[in-house]
Amino acid sequence: TLLKDPFYMGLYQKRDRSQVYDDLIDEFMEAITDRYGQNTLIQFEDFGNHNAFRFLRKYREKYCTFNDDIQGTASVALAGLLAAQKATGKPLSEQKVLFLGAGEAALGIANLIVMAMTESGVSAEEAYGRIWMFDKYGLLVEGREQIVDSNQEPFTHRAPEQIPKTFVEAVNVLRPSAIIGVAGAGRLFSQDVIKAMASINERPIIFALSNPTVKAECTAEEAYTLTEGRCLFASGSPFDLVTLKDGRTFKPGQGNNAYIFPGVALAVILSSVRHISDKVFLEAAKALAEQLTDEELAQGRLYPPLSNIREVSIYIAVKV
Repeated sequence: TLLKDPFYMGLYQKRDRSQVYDDLIDEFMEAITDRYGQNTLIQFEDFGNHNAFRFLRKYREKYCTFNDDIQGTASVALAGLLAAQKATGKPLSEQKVLFLGAGEAALGIANLIVMAMTESGVSAEEAYGRIWMFDKYGLLVEGREQIVDSNQEPFTHRAPEQIPKTFVEAVNVLRPSAIIGVAGAGRLFSQDVIKAMASINERPIIFALSNPTVKAECTAEEAYTLTEGRCLFASGSPFDLVTLKDGRTFKPGQGNNAYIFPGVALAVILSSVRHISDKVFLEAAKALAEQLTDEELAQGRLYPPLSNIREVSIYIAVKV
């Protein structure tokens, strides 16, 4: 359809997915660093799942680069979970997380959660075991018919005795303390899903991170209303204040990558580092969570106001 659109700004030909594509990216990376220097910061954005991970692996030790969809999203989501533990009193290492979606965003978040858990003393095996994923084919389990990507294998577990066919069934079978939506498929955190989370947990963690708003897994109003204000909610898109019937008002937190990449970029540029490790994004997540006040947490926020982004970015840069 795009190729037939007279206003299409690309080349009027099908995308080349052969070695020519890789050669073009190689040429670009070499040209940028030849022109501006080896410590030029190159940010990858909106690459497909397959290409995003392989290019990150390919270039991260050769160039100063990161992938915002994988690492930036992971960092801001982890920051939300670290902030949530202040309210629940339950450490990250004891959370059980169920993802809706198993693409680059989910995998990026999951891997950084594992890194944070293992840093706290949990074994890698236990950390991976606390994270489950549910994609368009169902739960990621061993032996399922659909192919599991190599990046998904660490999060592919032995099937439970009762294999859930729907996401709400997965919630009821696995009984997670947190659900994170990154499927980009709209309102899949149904009323039944949210009510199930509320019945399982005193303070359910519900992250509807897909954007734009029309693709969000649920609205802030649905999350707060159906959990009677008990949930810890974050979204990828902005939502208005939510006022419950009892008069309590909540300010939904927006898990926006804009909290992370400015501070990380500032730190990288000022320190002139050549390579960016995942540790950078772990420290950025901690630094972001540290800036949330008790008052903001009581209001329902899991992130400081975006209006404070300059101060937030400087704090993250210093910590990183």
